[in-house]
Amino acid sequence: MSQAAKVLQLFKTLHRTRQQVFKNDTRALEAARIKINEEFKNNKSETSPKKIEELMKIGSDVELLLRTSVIQGIHTEHNTLRTNLQALWGLLEAWCPLLPEPW
Repeated sequence: MSQAAKVLQLFKTLHRTRQQVFKNDTRALEAARIKINEEFKNNKSETSPKKIEELMKIGSDVELLLRTSVIQGIHTEHNTLRTNLQALWGLLEAWCPLLPEPW
């Protein structure tokens, strides 16, 4: 796969992850969309293969961080936060793969 194809694949993966992680949060979805597009646009003219690899590593690390470290909370009328426990369980499973499933 060419380097250009890998860059495009990373761009698409970041946007898919953004949509999943910030689902139903319009403000966060838009802010992440703008940031991803801005970073790729700012580095569009980069020609050094080494620098492109470094930027792709950063992008891959960001995607992994978003996918594994962000938990979306929903503010309820009782001044509490409700989370998606499926997402939280996935996180715990990644850290402690030997835990039994709670359900």
